[in-house]
Formats: sequence, structure tokens, C-alpha cells
Amino acid sequence: MILYPAVDIKNGRCVRLAQGRMDMETVYDEDPAAAARRWISLGARALHLVDLDGAVTGTPQNLPAIKEILLEADIPVQVGGGVRNLPVMKRLFDLGAARVVVGTGAVRDREFLRSACGEYPGRVVVSVDAKDGFVALSGWVEMSRTPVLELLDEIGGLPLAGILYTDIRRDGMLTGPNVEAVKAVASASRHPVIAAGGVGSLDDIRRLKAVDPPLAGVIVGKALYAGAVDLNEALSILDGGPR
Repeated sequence: MILYPAVDIKNGRCVRLAQGRMDMETVYDEDPAAAARRWISLGARALHLVDLDGAVTGTPQNLPAIKEILLEADIPVQVGGGVRNLPVMKRLFDLGAARVVVGTGAVRDREFLRSACGEYPGRVVVSVDAKDGFVALSGWVEMSRTPVLELLDEIGGLPLAGILYTDIRRDGMLTGPNVEAVKAVASASRHPVIAAGGVGSLDDIRRLKAVDPPLAGVIVGKALYAGAVDLNEALSILDGGPR
């Protein structure tokens, strides 16, 4: 199970949002690359980058910051936010992304998703961002009528790298993950599942590690930046022993 420190980029800065609300941001670093370097130096084995502005507008808006991180990082980095066509996806892969995350495009344009999986089998992650059992779109500012489990079933046969499941109501709140919902998604998905949203303590990491079927990873954002979770202690828990 891999822990992915989150580097969320808005207006060129590293921020965290509360429940995905763009008007409820906390700036943690003026330089996203500095934040990425910090997590790498502390032992992170992968990073999760999100272009928050791109997620809302539909086109990446923070490519200079993303490019700088991808050029410097010596660990795998997955990138998302505004990826809704193949040229944008290709650009991110060409810059050095290990995997690219698709959210809105996966729901609205299934042909794009199929083409992306054909071009990059095993390297595309579908972001399933959920509120009350339904999938959210466009940086979480719009709700679809697509139930989470229905989407998982419809994309189950595609050669995806995995599913990123986020409970929007928990995201950035440090109130603990929705473990029951995560279990339901892990049971329904035919792909590896990464959980996100709500992690606020090491006990939350332990609870997610105990999920059956096992999760492929967990994304931790605010808890790391606020000091509620120590990265090395979390990695030790996921490793099953001292580092």
C-alpha cells in the first residue's frame, strides 16, 4: 500500500482545500516544487499532483509548476486536473508523469477514456470523486447523475492503472475517512483502489490498511501539511514495521 503525499496546485501555489471548495483554501507553500522536494526528502515513494485550476476550467493551468516537479522528482508522480483529451495527456506523459489521472473526462467522454487506455494501458487512473454516492465533476463544482458503483461497473473492463476514490465531504476536514464507502468501492472495483479524503491521524492510516480487499494506496494531504500525520511514521505503519 503506497502513501501518496498530495501536492495540490492553485494559482501557482501549493494549497489545500476544504471539501474541494475553491473559496476555502489554505496556502502551505508558495512554491509547489519545494513542497514536493520536502516529501521526497522525507522518504515518500510516490507523489500525487493536482492542478486545481485545471480541474475547474477543463485545461491544465499550472503546467510550469508541474513540469518543475516532474523534472526534479526521482520517484513516480501521478498527475491530474483538467485532463480531458489525448494531447493534454500526452503532454503530461512526455513531461515525465508516471500515471495520469482522469476524472470528468472519464464520465463525460467514455470514448476518450477508451482511447486513452488504448494509448497508455496501465498508466491511466480514473478519479471517482463522490458525494452521497454520486460522482462529482469539474473540480467538484458540479454533480452528475452517475452512481459511483455504476461507473465502476461500466469501466471495469478497461486496462486502467487504478481507481482513485475520494469522499468529498471528508476531504480536507481531518475527520477520518469514510471506511465503509472505501470498502464498498474496493469490493466493487476490478482495478486497484487508492483512497483519499479525510485522513487526519495515524489511526486513520491503520484503518485503511486493514480494509479488505486491500487498497493499493492512500493519498494524504492536509494531515501532512498540518503536522497531524508524520510521514515516516505513516510509512512505517504501511510497511508493517520500523523503517
